[in-house]
Amino acid sequence: MVNIVENIRKQIDDAVRNSVSKAVEAGELPEFEIEEVTVEIPKEKSHGDFSTNIAMQTARMAKKAPRQIAEIIVKNMDLEGTYIEKVEIAGPGFINFYLNNNWLYDSLKDIQRLREEYGRIDVGGGQKVMVEFVSANPTGPLHMGNARGGALGDCIASVLERAGYDVTREFYVNDAGNQIEKFGISLEARYLQLLKGEDAVEFPEDGYHGEDIIEHMKNYIEEHGDKLLDVDSSERRKALVEYALPKNVERIKKALEEYGVTFDVWFSEQSLYDSGEIEETLEYLKEKGYTREEDGALWFKATLFGAEKDEVIVRNNGVPTYFLADIAYHRNKFLKRNYDRVINLWGADHHGHVFRMKCGVEAFGIDPDKLDIVIFQLVRLYRNGEIARMSKRTGKSISLTDLLEEVGRDAARFFFNTKASGNHLDFDLDLAVKQSNENPVYYVQYAHARICSMLKVLESEGIKVPDVDEVNVSLLDKEEEIELLKKLAQYPEEIRLTAETLEPSRLTRYVYDVAAAFHSFYNACRVKGEEEEIMNARLILVDSTKIVIRNVLELLSINAPDKM
Repeated sequence: MVNIVENIRKQIDDAVRNSVSKAVEAGELPEFEIEEVTVEIPKEKSHGDFSTNIAMQTARMAKKAPRQIAEIIVKNMDLEGTYIEKVEIAGPGFINFYLNNNWLYDSLKDIQRLREEYGRIDVGGGQKVMVEFVSANPTGPLHMGNARGGALGDCIASVLERAGYDVTREFYVNDAGNQIEKFGISLEARYLQLLKGEDAVEFPEDGYHGEDIIEHMKNYIEEHGDKLLDVDSSERRKALVEYALPKNVERIKKALEEYGVTFDVWFSEQSLYDSGEIEETLEYLKEKGYTREEDGALWFKATLFGAEKDEVIVRNNGVPTYFLADIAYHRNKFLKRNYDRVINLWGADHHGHVFRMKCGVEAFGIDPDKLDIVIFQLVRLYRNGEIARMSKRTGKSISLTDLLEEVGRDAARFFFNTKASGNHLDFDLDLAVKQSNENPVYYVQYAHARICSMLKVLESEGIKVPDVDEVNVSLLDKEEEIELLKKLAQYPEEIRLTAETLEPSRLTRYVYDVAAAFHSFYNACRVKGEEEEIMNARLILVDSTKIVIRNVLELLSINAPDKM
């Protein structure tokens, strides 16, 4: 549960607050309340290790120029017992903090002591969080949107676990409503065509045209023959859906497991109807006066909660809309299962649904800020520099299974997390399988494998990684060593920031930077052949790099190979 960066932020926060109190007592500053001391890591190395703009934040209250406030704060600052070596004022009043290297050496000791637990922090405090993602229609194979959502959602869930939250991964099975009706109609048409000939019935234009529908019906006929031929159409469709739907869900489960994604809960939409929760939700909204009738349909008064327009929740034919089911589902998450926070991952086409969903939960007295919705953009696959739409193997639209066969799980999961969710993603299929430093996942895995083989060779010569408490790690003072140490020390903070922003792309960038810092160190600093004290310190640094790379890759559910 160690986050040295967080400790340093606390040291700076305390130093600033104590300095202001001292200045107020001395009459150098008027009394005012400091709400938050913003402490950031500057982009430019020359601006120090940490920086605060507190002088600008308090200028109005202190009735002085920011630069003047900064000078007073720095003059009254007590740095004893901190990692801070010096403080400088820059520009209009930024206060820049330069640290001594002890924080890096202490981080190294933490890595060695905690090993696979390094990076685990406790900002979550055991809060119950549900991450609902993928939730694909169970009427066909998983596509690229599902693949990206799967990698993002699973990594977000893993990061939140590392950050101290109690996380549940959930897949919402859309096994009710229009798409299931359409699924039934499509199955029935193929069933009848296979038994009576293609011209016997016309296949619906908006039906599901996939080969999997034909395959299901061939298998059904093989197992059950024509026993549904003379039954009522609605009974036939129901029986065919009950046969094919569980098989589709199993296929989805299998494809996701191959992708390294397993769900704790598979929640059925139909169960909301069967349990009466749809009806309960509707009755509550009516009783509260949150509904109105128009044109024979029932509308949810979303405008009461700040939306631009009201939304239909029961159509004029008496059939509930998806939105009503969604409200009931979120009521179930928050009020029936008592989640403190809910995170949904939705494709870009659901963007317009975000605010009305928040209105829906607010109607039940739930703070809408407890519902986070991560919208992720589209994926374009490229092969040979051109957009790739077809699978090499099947010649059909590329599914998740096809992608995994072509590039493998490691590359797929890494590449899908290289861009922020709100950005479009161009996925280069050729680069994903390239065994060179141009391929980011290969570059990172190669750094890990290189360390493993290096340590193995040294061990065969009787040189082992020593106990960190018996080593003078302060001998690590070369530029490449310090840069690598800084990267390793940053990991718990990266976990905190990723949990805060719900952006796993931070971690792929971070582990790539760790690998780059290691390669620079490897090219500049020998391990074997140096005097023993330096060799031992570098062995600790190399082993710690291995631990951090492995920890990040395992968090991303990507293999950390010992050799390549």
